[in-house]
Amino acid sequence: MRTVRTLAALAVVMLSLRARAEDVGPVGPSPSPSASPSPSPSASASASASASASPSPSPSASPSPSALTEPIVLDENLQPLTSKRGGTRTSLAIESIREAWRKPGFRLALGMGYGRFEGLEGAPSGRLLGAILRMGARLDRDWSLLSTFQYLGASEAGGLSALRFAGTLEPTWHVTDRLSLAVGVGFGGLVEGRTLRPDPEPHGNEINDSITLPTGGTPLPRCQGVGVAGVLRADWMAAFSRRTSTGFAAELLGQWTACVDDTNRIEPDTGEPIVRRQYWPHVGLTLSWLLQWR
Repeated sequence: MRTVRTLAALAVVMLSLRARAEDVGPVGPSPSPSASPSPSPSASASASASASASPSPSPSASPSPSALTEPIVLDENLQPLTSKRGGTRTSLAIESIREAWRKPGFRLALGMGYGRFEGLEGAPSGRLLGAILRMGARLDRDWSLLSTFQYLGASEAGGLSALRFAGTLEPTWHVTDRLSLAVGVGFGGLVEGRTLRPDPEPHGNEINDSITLPTGGTPLPRCQGVGVAGVLRADWMAAFSRRTSTGFAAELLGQWTACVDDTNRIEPDTGEPIVRRQYWPHVGLTLSWLLQWR
C-alpha cells in the first residue's frame, strides 16, 4: 500500500515538471552560423540573373557644347525665333536688319518734296512741292543703281505756274548703312498754262515763221518743253524693320529747258506750227521725306 502511494506521488511530480518545461520552451545552445543552410546553386543563378535584368540608373545626359554656345536669335519683334528639331528647341539663324538691307535686291520708295526752283538769265522762278517716286536695285554692299521720278508743282506770283517733271538715273554710293550719296542725269521739263507774265515782242500774231528768242530777254508767257536735268543727292535713311525704312534727302538740281510757246498758227509753205522758242536754265534745292521698301 505504501508502495502504491509512493508511485502516485512520483507520477504527480513528473507531470508537474513536464508542464513547466513546456511553458518555458526548449533550453539549449543557439545554432551557429555554420549550421545555417547555404543557398543552392540554382537559387544563386536566379538571384544574379534578376540582378542583371534590373535597370541600373543612367547618368543624366549633359548638353553638348554646341547647344551651350548656340546663339539666341530674335525676330523683328524681338521674340526668340525657334523651331522643333530632333525633340529639342533650337534657334534658327536669321540675318539682322542691317544685313538684310545690305543684300542685293529691288528697292521702292515714295515721298514728298519741297524746295526752290531758281531761274537764271531772266527765267522765271518758283517754289516746288509735290511727289517723288524712286525705284531701282541694290547691287552690293556699297552700290545701288536707282531711278528717281519727280512731279512737283512750281508756282510763284509773277513767276512760274507750272508742273515740273523729271527723271534721272542715279548711281548711289552707300557711305554707311544710313548715309548715301548719289549723282544723276536725265530729263526734266515744264508744263505751264497761261500766266500773268508780260508777252515779249514780237508777239505771236506778228510772226510768219518760228523764231527763237534770246535767253536773257523777257521770258515767254508760257512754257511747254523738256530738256536735260542733273542732280546731286544725299540720303539719310533709318531701317526700322527688315522690309521698311524711312529717312530724308537733300538734292541740288539743275535743268536746262527748251521752252516752246505755240501761237496756234500754221506756216502756209510747210504746214508746220508757228512757235516761239526760248531756253531757260534753272538751279534748285529740294528737301524730301521718303518711305522705302525692299
